[in-house]
Amino acid sequence: MSGNVFGSIFRVMTFGESHGPYIGMVIDGLQPGLAINVDEIQQELDRRRPGQSNLVTPRQETDRAEIVSGIFEGKTTGTPLCILIRNQDQRSLDYRNLKDLLRPGHASFTYLQKYGIFDYRGGGRASGRETATRVAAGAVAKQLLKQRDIHIFAYTKQIGDVVIDSVDFAEIEKNPVRSPDARAASKMAAAISQAQQQGDSLGGVIEIVVKNCPAGLGEPVFNKLDADLSQALMSIGAVKAFEVGGGFSAAHHTGSNFNDLFYYDSQSKKFHTQTNQAGGILGGISNGEDLVMRIAVKPPSSISKKQNTVDFSGKPAELEIKGRHDPCICPRVVPVAEAMVALVLIDHLLMQERISSLNDLENIRNKVDTIDTQIMLLYAQRRKLVGEIARIKKDKQLPVLDKTRETEKENKMQEMARELQIPSKLTTDLFHFILQDSYNIQEEIIQ
Repeated sequence: MSGNVFGSIFRVMTFGESHGPYIGMVIDGLQPGLAINVDEIQQELDRRRPGQSNLVTPRQETDRAEIVSGIFEGKTTGTPLCILIRNQDQRSLDYRNLKDLLRPGHASFTYLQKYGIFDYRGGGRASGRETATRVAAGAVAKQLLKQRDIHIFAYTKQIGDVVIDSVDFAEIEKNPVRSPDARAASKMAAAISQAQQQGDSLGGVIEIVVKNCPAGLGEPVFNKLDADLSQALMSIGAVKAFEVGGGFSAAHHTGSNFNDLFYYDSQSKKFHTQTNQAGGILGGISNGEDLVMRIAVKPPSSISKKQNTVDFSGKPAELEIKGRHDPCICPRVVPVAEAMVALVLIDHLLMQERISSLNDLENIRNKVDTIDTQIMLLYAQRRKLVGEIARIKKDKQLPVLDKTRETEKENKMQEMARELQIPSKLTTDLFHFILQDSYNIQEEIIQ
């Protein structure tokens, strides 16, 4: 199976299945000496883990991050960072009755078509359990972003027909649905409970906002920032749609009222836009405004309500899924969405920092080249003046050598060299070179 590696510089590979002994991930491309707080990795995993409330699956997993390699005394070593997460509460027998049935809305059919084999126990590699490894990797990326004062906030914007009316980031972690609107949160929880009682499930919308994203991130043409964000978020199993900024509402606008007009902020000395229909991205490159994007999360396919299906032979069958499943996965998708956005941003930041360092080198080299040109022009002017001195000496029959002046001049140059912290030997060599060139010019003219 390919497609298990994500990123260009900050490369992440995940592995493991829902009912295997472990799931895990490896990050390659980390510089040595970066401070990483393992407790913060665990905090992110705790946000995603099952069993947090009666609105999610009761499967009990501690999701303890086991650091296998790559961190020593709180800092990266430069070697691959590997984290294992043990599966502890599998109940494979719950899936025995599904072994020969095609599950509606589930990846079992397509995996069988592609590979000819499928681990039916909890969905195997297609299970949402896999997303814990993304969160672990994203937790590392988020720490590196935080060091650059970049912060990601994801929250539940909608569940079923319930949509938020306000956004308060401080409210997100205070309710089980991770909504930034306390009033909407209670309605969302009630809607999920009702669907759960009916043996059904609900979908919703997650919104992600990135604060302090610098301008200039994105690699046109095929790795635009929004294109990579779309790929990252659409790779989450239950996500069925992605939009950035005004998104699909753009179809209802004219250019005159959809365009974000620029203005210059004299206080911050930066350009900004009056609105943010672009969602912080123009031409596939971040423009310095907040990144704003949304994903549509489908209702979980594993529901206890009876459904009609067929078995592998095509014979009609009735499907009744037992086991422990989320009636709505939006609350647990929130940290996963943040993780995937973090992975994209740190990858693009590292690429941009490489470009910036190259640009810095080129800028410095250009300055050096300019100084070298100025030195050559000045030296050419000096040689002309030395020629004029030689003609005057010839007319007045003066000697080429003037030991007193030469000694005084060398002393002044050495004194200036000390003030400018130029090595004494370099100054002496340079003076003698210039002096010898002056002798040659004067002797040629006088003789």
